[in-house]
Amino acid sequence: MKVKENFVLKKIGGSYMVVPVRTRAVDFSGIIKLSESGAFLWKILEKGADREELIARILEEYEVDEATAAADIDRFLMRLREADLLE
Repeated sequence: MKVKENFVLKKIGGSYMVVPVRTRAVDFSGIIKLSESGAFLWKILEKGADREELIARILEEYEVDEATAAADIDRFLMRLREADLLE
């Protein structure tokens, strides 16, 4: 899976924001705020990754058990799908 084109991650004043650009700015009104770990996952999804890769990368980067990582990633992906941000 991969994030849709024309959405970019910006760090603004210590916060991470996903903002629409170009044609998406017309179709999508708003900004999505991400945590540091959400921004980490977003950067991986920009290149394309499956759920298992996301879990592996979170386990490498953060001190968290696999069950918690999987549950958190599932919630994150659900929110991205609900906002129609994934291909």
